[in-house]
Amino acid sequence: MTPPADSGATKRERREAAREKARITREAEAKRRRRNKWFLQGGLVVGVLAVLAVITLIIVRSIAPAGPGPLNMASDGIVLQGDGTSVSTVETGAIASGGEPTSTATGSTDKPHIVVYLDYMCPYCGQFDTANAAGLEQMVKSGSATLEVHPIGFLDNASVGSKYSTRSANAAACVANYEPEKFLDVNTALFAQQPAENTRGLTNAELTTLVQGAGAKDDKIAECIKSGEFTEWVAAATTRALNDPIPNSDLPKLTGTPLVLVNGQQYKGSLTDPTVFSQFVQEVATGASTTDTSTGGAESTATPTP
Repeated sequence: MTPPADSGATKRERREAAREKARITREAEAKRRRRNKWFLQGGLVVGVLAVLAVITLIIVRSIAPAGPGPLNMASDGIVLQGDGTSVSTVETGAIASGGEPTSTATGSTDKPHIVVYLDYMCPYCGQFDTANAAGLEQMVKSGSATLEVHPIGFLDNASVGSKYSTRSANAAACVANYEPEKFLDVNTALFAQQPAENTRGLTNAELTTLVQGAGAKDDKIAECIKSGEFTEWVAAATTRALNDPIPNSDLPKLTGTPLVLVNGQQYKGSLTDPTVFSQFVQEVATGASTTDTSTGGAESTATPTP
């Protein structure tokens, strides 16, 4: 065996060498501990900053104004009118970010203004539309009445987490913004394919197919539905409806859907008998009593707000 290189060193030299080795080891260990401490502290700082960033993002989103609304829905609803041969949209600008809606003027006895607040997941809204869609379209097309439709999204909890109410209202808003002349057809199609409560409802791809099948084929609508372009507006419009007075009426807020108003007077009659509703519109237009609106059909029922 080859002897150690320092085998000839004196006892004192070996002791000094051992001390030097121990010193080097201690310093190396101290450096390692300082390095680990720095990494630990740095990691904690990064972690704290990440948490603060998330909290800040949540706060900013919670206080940030809702995004701009769709064109042609300055009142939170789209207004439709007719000239005797066709239905057209009353064009308006969009509600600015953080802005408030502009109420539509109420109608007259010559031309009553019909307002409908609806949720595309609401079964009673579906009943009303199924019974009255054709009659409403005819009244509007002939110019004898105007129609204002307010899609809202308060039944998200009835779609197994898919938020169908909000997504379908966003789809309607996309049509109002990009191809408003097709809104009434899309509105009817949404109720014709209305999902049952407590199901996931249509996917965004299926909603796109639905609106295209109803004639709204603008390429921007598909991306609008996919991205949820007007989701924030739907939330803001829904909050306003559920908390603020309903314009041109004596109602302090929306308490259920469908809410149907004719010149500000609430319709409480049958949702399934179109003759009863038509009679109500005529009575409002002529100034006749409208106290007995349930004659000729089942009493009106509404989906209550949560």
